[in-house]
Amino acid sequence: MLRKKPNIVILMADQLSAGALSAYGNTVSLTPHIDSLAREGVIFNSAYCNSPLCAPSRSSLMTGQFISHNGVYDNAAEFRAENPTFCHYLRREGYKTYLSGKMHFCGPDQLHGFDERLTTDIYPADFGWTPDWRNPQRRLDWYHNMSSVLDAGECIRTNQLDFDDEALFFARQKLFDIARQGNEQPFLLVMSLTHPHDPFAIPRRYLERYREQDIDLPRVSAADVADDPHSRRLRSMYQLTDGLLSQQQIRRARHAYYGALAYVDDQFGQIKETLAATGLAEDTVTIVLSDHGEMLGERGLWYKMNFYEGAARVPLIVHAPGRFAPRHISQNVSLVDVLPTLVELAAGSAPTPEQSAAPLDGRSLVPYLTGETGGDGGDNVAYGEYLAEGALAPIVMIRRGPWKYIASPGEPAQLFDISRDPLELHNLAASPEYGNDIAGFEREAALRWDLDALNRQVLASQHKRLFLNEALGEAAAWDYQPRQDAGQRYIRNNQTLDEQEARARYPRPSSTRS
Repeated sequence: MLRKKPNIVILMADQLSAGALSAYGNTVSLTPHIDSLAREGVIFNSAYCNSPLCAPSRSSLMTGQFISHNGVYDNAAEFRAENPTFCHYLRREGYKTYLSGKMHFCGPDQLHGFDERLTTDIYPADFGWTPDWRNPQRRLDWYHNMSSVLDAGECIRTNQLDFDDEALFFARQKLFDIARQGNEQPFLLVMSLTHPHDPFAIPRRYLERYREQDIDLPRVSAADVADDPHSRRLRSMYQLTDGLLSQQQIRRARHAYYGALAYVDDQFGQIKETLAATGLAEDTVTIVLSDHGEMLGERGLWYKMNFYEGAARVPLIVHAPGRFAPRHISQNVSLVDVLPTLVELAAGSAPTPEQSAAPLDGRSLVPYLTGETGGDGGDNVAYGEYLAEGALAPIVMIRRGPWKYIASPGEPAQLFDISRDPLELHNLAASPEYGNDIAGFEREAALRWDLDALNRQVLASQHKRLFLNEALGEAAAWDYQPRQDAGQRYIRNNQTLDEQEARARYPRPSSTRS
């Protein structure tokens, strides 16, 4: 049984690959604040997103369910209000729940259990980004293209900087408000930044933290590995043709990505410093994670939307040195494990099937945090599903022990031994030596997924949403509008001037403390 309910702060970055952080072995990136949290925290070395795309991955994080169960198939699928999230569970445990920044909710429900959203979202909440598997030859105008790489480099300002600066400001303000009010109620605060997501543009001061000659190039080129149908489709989708990119352009894009990581680290550091300054740090569990990774040119691929390590493996760091001793966990885990973990942190025990509002696909990671289960114990498996643009049918992934199995109906399977082949250079699926392993994964996949039925569900969902988007147009105005009551802000006549200024100051002047 854990002691008193801790506050929980989730620091979330977008498109941050685990392999881009020094805590996971990177020798280029400069992230001292994340490094500090990692040194004092529990690092999950083999954590995976459950779908390598923004909205589906975040829905798995929040519901503890795979997207085949919660229905958030892609970046324009409705996150239904009937889906219980970790916010609902924590509210039942007496928590206040706050979101500052991105979560990419599509549909009319824009809270999903959060008491307050402090900002709007950076992405639209309507059905406009619905893929169309029935017309794979049609290139939709919202697809990624290579401009993010071709135009990478220095900027003075972007909408992403506007958004993330606002997310940080309101997150810090909320922490100060909590401290000024006495911190009587446990809280969950999610600060979710859009960096280092493309486009790869960042101010000079972040680029100058790195020497250009220190920026590494991809370790694996497209020519180093056998091609596969999904990779070919992705390159076609984002219009990456042979010879389009020079090494200089690739290096410049990676340089800007590393610069954006430095920016993210600064933002996270300010939250860390605010927790310390307000006295909240000691009773707070801080979690660092991402929704998915970024390929950065590895295998000739960019962005995400696949199950190779660069896109699918994410950082997961839990920092609470007064509760959990620093350690590394080699277990395969995934983002669906976060909900039951948060519930156990809040309630003292993980939700049982009878206590869960909906079936959960994840498991609590608290036994790893406390050392009750060693770094090599437990189920040692993570699952993934990709049901969005660039696919023609469901793509599934099983990461069990050292193995990674990737399959899609009608396409050759892939099997990698990540322990011996971390760069995924050698697909073992066609080798007779591994026939029994492939057969075992095929049986497991057939038991876990009815891929034909799932394919029909996805196609039906796309068909309805494409129709609705055309019919509704701008009428689907679901984008979140933050609520602020100006009558309760700063100096107003509902209290004396001395009362208001004393309440707003932290710490309060000694003359006004009761």
